[in-house]
Amino acid sequence: MGGVAETPLETARIWVEFTDPADSEQRFRCDLTWLTSSWTCIFGSGCQGIYADRPDDGCCTLGAHFTDKDDVKRVKAAVRELGEDEWQHHPGSTRLSAWTETEDDDLKTKVVDGACIFLNRPGFPAGAGCALHQHAVLTGKAPHTVKPDVCWQLPIRRTYRRVELPDGTSWLETTITEYDRRGWGPGGHDLDWYCSGNPEAHVGREPVFRSNRAELVELMGEAAYAELELRCEAHLASVKAVRANGSRKLLPLMVHPATLAAQDASTPDAAQVAQTPDAGRRRA
Repeated sequence: MGGVAETPLETARIWVEFTDPADSEQRFRCDLTWLTSSWTCIFGSGCQGIYADRPDDGCCTLGAHFTDKDDVKRVKAAVRELGEDEWQHHPGSTRLSAWTETEDDDLKTKVVDGACIFLNRPGFPAGAGCALHQHAVLTGKAPHTVKPDVCWQLPIRRTYRRVELPDGTSWLETTITEYDRRGWGPGGHDLDWYCSGNPEAHVGREPVFRSNRAELVELMGEAAYAELELRCEAHLASVKAVRANGSRKLLPLMVHPATLAAQDASTPDAAQVAQTPDAGRRRA
């Protein structure tokens, strides 16, 4: 697929750890290199889609797998509010079976005409993009409150593991990092294009921890996000100091490689995306 080459998956990162102020038995491990990157969703503004033959789908081609019953319940409530003027592939019913299907015994949104049932295609009067996302914007709701978990979390990834110490104590380690190709499993390496490591998508006006504040608060809680914000701001100050001192050898460690590549690039395409009013408006 054409365009700028993605940066390598195996790159050094700077991580920070801190105890959750709301839960002393949980510690957060956060990827500062990713969270201070300039990634932004460029759906409709240069996104090439995960499959070359469906560039208008963004990452919506495969449909969305639900994480749990609460995830299904939240989307189900939003579906009841969607009208046919907002939802191109409205099945004529809001019953769960009308817009979901199973894959390997897991519940997911249906795929209709090659993409998620909620994806409005180019030319639809209400506009192309996720019908759920657009409905949220129109009704003044935060998009993450109506969309499937996997849709609003991407490309942020939250994982858990139990850390056991020699003295018998332990804590829950919650990692917040980049959902790169590997997060999709072995099939992620077969995607024709992917945004998180591509400089074409690192054109946001704000770093990820600011532009995705609502999503991070949902994933971490307000108190933990406040701690993360302090550390991200300190990291950005360190990057600024390194740049001022001309210590470019440290930048690949401190700054996401795709962000560095985007900053170094002076191609007309990168400049055009950065100046597009809709850049960063997550509609898929």
